Amino acid sequence: MNDRRVYDAAKELNLSSEALVHLLRELDFKVRGYMSVVTPEMLKKVKKKLEEDKRRIKEKDREKEKLRRGKKRKVERRLRKPEEKKRAAIKVKETLAKIKTGEQKPKKREKVERVETKLEKEIRKIQLPELVSVEELAKLLSASSLSLIAKCLELGLMVTINRRLDYETASMIASEYGHDTELISYYEEVAEGKEEVEEIERAPVVTVMGHVDHGKTTLLDYIRKTNVIAKEKGGITQHIGASIITYKDKKITFLDTPGHEAFTAMRARGAQITDIILIVVAADDGVMPQTVEAIDHARDANVPIIVAINKIDLEGARPDMVKQQLAQHNLLLEEIGGDVPAVMVSAKTGVGIDDLLDSLLLIAEMKELKAPLKGNARGYIIEARLDRYKGIVATVLITKGQLKKGNSFVAGTTYGKVRAMYDEFNKVIEEAYLSMPVMVLGFEHIPKVGDRFVVLEDRTAREIARKRQLAEREMVARPPVVRTLQSIQDKIQKGETKELKVIIKGDVGGSVEAMSDSLRELSTEETKITVVHSGVGDITESDVLLASVSDSIIVGYHAGIPSSVKMTAKREGVEIRVYDVIYKALEDIKLALVGLLEPTYEEKLIGEAEIRQIFNIPKIGKIAGCYVKDGKVVKNAPVKIVRDSDVVGEGKIISLRRTKKTVNEVSAGFECGIGFEEIDDFVVGDIVQVYEMVEKKREV
Repeated sequence: MNDRRVYDAAKELNLSSEALVHLLRELDFKVRGYMSVVTPEMLKKVKKKLEEDKRRIKEKDREKEKLRRGKKRKVERRLRKPEEKKRAAIKVKETLAKIKTGEQKPKKREKVERVETKLEKEIRKIQLPELVSVEELAKLLSASSLSLIAKCLELGLMVTINRRLDYETASMIASEYGHDTELISYYEEVAEGKEEVEEIERAPVVTVMGHVDHGKTTLLDYIRKTNVIAKEKGGITQHIGASIITYKDKKITFLDTPGHEAFTAMRARGAQITDIILIVVAADDGVMPQTVEAIDHARDANVPIIVAINKIDLEGARPDMVKQQLAQHNLLLEEIGGDVPAVMVSAKTGVGIDDLLDSLLLIAEMKELKAPLKGNARGYIIEARLDRYKGIVATVLITKGQLKKGNSFVAGTTYGKVRAMYDEFNKVIEEAYLSMPVMVLGFEHIPKVGDRFVVLEDRTAREIARKRQLAEREMVARPPVVRTLQSIQDKIQKGETKELKVIIKGDVGGSVEAMSDSLRELSTEETKITVVHSGVGDITESDVLLASVSDSIIVGYHAGIPSSVKMTAKREGVEIRVYDVIYKALEDIKLALVGLLEPTYEEKLIGEAEIRQIFNIPKIGKIAGCYVKDGKVVKNAPVKIVRDSDVVGEGKIISLRRTKKTVNEVSAGFECGIGFEEIDDFVVGDIVQVYEMVEKKREV
């Protein structure tokens, strides 16, 4: 380890420069200020002293805690004595009265009271959102707002009654009041009804996925006996369509997601709310990139898959080739010993459609899908838009209860009242039932696709929407939580996760396959590596959105990253790592698994100097007489010698003099003499670039 300056060493120790100077002086080291040099031996002694101080403080804290507990027990005993005397006197009176009247002693009352007391003591867990105001926290803790503000002041937090605290701070305060906490999202804070409601069988929700122009919508057209495809621009579905059909007295709900990769986010939302995923593959085209993405989305959502091999009526149809390609992507069909059913169909002639519907009903029957019919409706937003004539319109998929006209609701950060409802054929309806997609009018603002839809009282819905809006504004102002290899390493060390999910992109198929196989081999008994998706080409927004949904990191090998993709990754909190050498990627991930991943560093330019004269000093060597043009020159700092925009030498400054005096740094506008380590090739006119190594945060 090289000598360092006080301010640099203070950063490592998480101290202020003044505190480190004070510690060094206590240890009898002569230091002047924050620019003084700290040797490894000095730093070692400082760390030892800090550890001793921490140990001493912990021991004092333990003693204080023992004294506090002892005092608390004494106070409790003192307070308990008068109460016990009163209780004994009351029992004596009751006993005498019973003897006179001949009543028998109720033996079970005291046991019931004790059980109730135990239950009261056990119920000490509260649910907290990511942000909570001081007033709201006080209500949850059954404490006064003033006492909470006083507690925050003790912790060094200047707060008001309306100040919002993050979960970590609120959890720490709650523990002071003897409460355990549980983190919930603002979107999960609507309490479910505790009353038992009879559940009935509901229709399965089937999401249709696949590559563009493989016949997804055409297949649904035949099933629905409609012609939606003719209304779409270019024959491609441009939004999430929803419809419900009846087959053999059973209902099936279909969600038709767009096949174009620009709408991968919608497809990901569809995978989160579906019961079965139907992947359509054209027999004449085979498995394509978006088919692979659909498979990966379905796997990550842990949803049953059924494959429809379409266009078998065409001359160039090769269904056997499709089955082989599916097997290459670990999608094993039932006919070759797997668990994924496959049906040969033709969306034009209707061949195999009945077999497909029978298979869907069989999977639904095996899953035993049920939901309560009565009670307030709940569901998800699967489409939202601003209609020119109707205003804000959203398609809601009902998952529980019944939705009726006039119901008040909350959906994400917006609320409203059902003014009108339409079915898939644009007919006005008065109520919607389970697994039914319905178009709802009456939203205050446009909701987001995937938002949870809940029917509540009007005042409650408004209040929850207002809280969510405030929370969303504050969350936008905060930096997003980035999923990095470093953060996953921390989780692995703490035992919070046992799986590392990776998306791999490369320049050629062989490299991608080699990297995928090598990463899978790194899996251990404690930690498993899962390749969520792999593909050839540049990293796309589709990859970033899939990483966001599946909580993965993206590893690229000779893969480009467009600027728009970088922005999306930063917004979604997804880390992208690009490598030129495969073994370097494997080494990083392996180190992360064992908890030894080193942070990365980058060079930060701190000064530039021009060499104006060269001195040859006996027994020392060449010294460069320089003029500092910009920033500052610092002793022991790494440097580069630049000549005509080319780097001709690298090393570090081992001696720095100004007017015959040895100095630690020289600022811009002054001359100095510099001695280099391992650099002899420099001439008059060369530029000396002085820089420092700064730990680089894992950013996208």
